[in-house]
Amino acid sequence: MKPNLPNLPISTPSLNHHVSTEQLQVCNSDALVQLLCNEMQPQVKTTSTSVQAIAKRIAKEVERICSKSSRIQTSGQIKSWLLNLARHRSQKCLRYYQLGSKKGRVELHSQLGAMVYRHIIISSSDLGFEARYNLIEDFLQAFYLEAIKAFRRENELPEDYTPRTQLELAEYMAFTEQYAKRRINLPSGNQQLVILRAQSFARRLPQETTVDIEQAVESAKTEEAESYQRHSAVQQVRSVMTAQSQFDPAEDSERDRVISELVKYLEAHGQADCIDYLSLKLQDLSAPEIDQILGLTTRQRDYLQQRFKYHVEKFAKQHQWQLVHQWLGAGLEQKLGLSSQQWEVFVSQLSEQQQQILQLKTAKQSDQAIARTIKCTPKQLQKRWTQMLEIAWTIRNGSTGMQAG
Repeated sequence: MKPNLPNLPISTPSLNHHVSTEQLQVCNSDALVQLLCNEMQPQVKTTSTSVQAIAKRIAKEVERICSKSSRIQTSGQIKSWLLNLARHRSQKCLRYYQLGSKKGRVELHSQLGAMVYRHIIISSSDLGFEARYNLIEDFLQAFYLEAIKAFRRENELPEDYTPRTQLELAEYMAFTEQYAKRRINLPSGNQQLVILRAQSFARRLPQETTVDIEQAVESAKTEEAESYQRHSAVQQVRSVMTAQSQFDPAEDSERDRVISELVKYLEAHGQADCIDYLSLKLQDLSAPEIDQILGLTTRQRDYLQQRFKYHVEKFAKQHQWQLVHQWLGAGLEQKLGLSSQQWEVFVSQLSEQQQQILQLKTAKQSDQAIARTIKCTPKQLQKRWTQMLEIAWTIRNGSTGMQAG
């Protein structure tokens, strides 16, 4: 893991030779925003509106810090502090922007992981590296969720705000790093926020967690172990910040579009609680954490999961099958994600009419044209195509016992 960035020095900021007398004289809120915009705009490929929005948020944050710090208020150098803190924030944002989405996420994840590594322990237990690593991943999942909530709250953003552009993501990552390093005053001294959270997380872990985690990271050697590893809690996709290790802007865009269309579909079907569930699953929260946030009993969550699964399958097989399959790399051009051997099995299981539908779909004819050709309504065609996709899904997921070739 990479070392932490140096913390902002606590000595007087007047030593910063970048601060000119002219800049200090005009350092009111609007002037500070304009100064940050002028410094950031040449270094990013985004609109001036986006840069200005981020500059305003940085200015607001540092103004809050300066107003609450008695040391800064009594220093006689408030403007100098204001400018230095603002530049510190903007430079950190630009650093993550220059790293890019993939490297920036890995950098932040590595920094926070290094900070909490020795604090994620279970008393009287000797955790191996893999087991501790998985615990750290689970902890950071929750911390990222806390950070985005704090980011929204402190910047008075909508509850559903999510960074969309590379610059917005860089701003969020810079905020998360700074949020993690905030010093919390305690009777025994002060401590960084992320370390306090990690210590609290470790204290809540039951002793038997060690056995569970060690089993989860070992290869499944028995039927019982295989069953354990198939359990949803073990199969959680790890942290949002490192999930896309092979970052591809096009793939990222497709993923965002799938999520956006799924949310629209759920909204149209009056499934607001499914949208809440989806947003939490995208943060890779465990079932107990989801229960706590949504205020659900285990039974209520099981029911919500089943309803969510039903709508996701309907969305994937009927409403937006092309979009979903394209994102999964399982479009018709890729034989619906089947191997050559599986494709032969799939085609052999189709009726004569279904094979005709497949040929016409492969030829990229419209649904209206296909419906006319096989003499059925568009709705009947959709139902038949869904049945065909279900056959392909069954084969692809190994229900036939065939191996991918």
